[in-house]
Amino acid sequence: MEDTYKHKGQRKQLAKKLQEKGIHDINVLKAIENVPRHFFFEKAFEEHAYQDKAFPIGEGQTISQPYTVAFQTVLLEIRSGYKVLEIGTGSGYQCCVLLELGAKVYTIENNKNLYSRTSRTLPAMGYKANFFLGDGTLGLPSHAPFDRIIVTAGAPFVPQQLLSQLNVGGILVIPVGDEESQKMVRIQKTGENQFEKEEFGVFRFVPLTGKEGWKTDIK
Repeated sequence: MEDTYKHKGQRKQLAKKLQEKGIHDINVLKAIENVPRHFFFEKAFEEHAYQDKAFPIGEGQTISQPYTVAFQTVLLEIRSGYKVLEIGTGSGYQCCVLLELGAKVYTIENNKNLYSRTSRTLPAMGYKANFFLGDGTLGLPSHAPFDRIIVTAGAPFVPQQLLSQLNVGGILVIPVGDEESQKMVRIQKTGENQFEKEEFGVFRFVPLTGKEGWKTDIK
């Protein structure tokens, strides 16, 4: 697939639209400009790639709305070299944005088909992450601790496993609510057992499944 001047121009326009909607972190906007979002779309649907909306990617999942990706990324306050755990690889678009910011990304997906697709697609695009298949609600204890953790699906509550896998000073960003809508929550670990919590706007994500999520059918 080609990344043409037209596509690059569309990304500049998308970044400008996100800035108008309140995303002012220059590094995040530049990351959005750099990731070829149309690579995640079938050719027939490419016209939707640079619209600020979510879009189905199969398996009952979506590629997140660019504004949502940017919003969560801003809350993470990523610096180059940070070790980041992403819960819910999905299409891989959010992962690419994190990689553009210089993060070392560990990303876990519980859907085998999405995992197989994304773990092939991203390296082919030149993006190197650490891919895992499994229950993201349990995190990755064997690779913890992490500087940042981002959850890209709506959770019924904050999994304690994820909090325990944060470095002191680390940040978890997770949408929490019911299966229809969630509030964006940012939790910073200020001590071994101390946390500061902030809530932001209302969003709508696909449900977070797993032992510490909406369903327990994952083995």
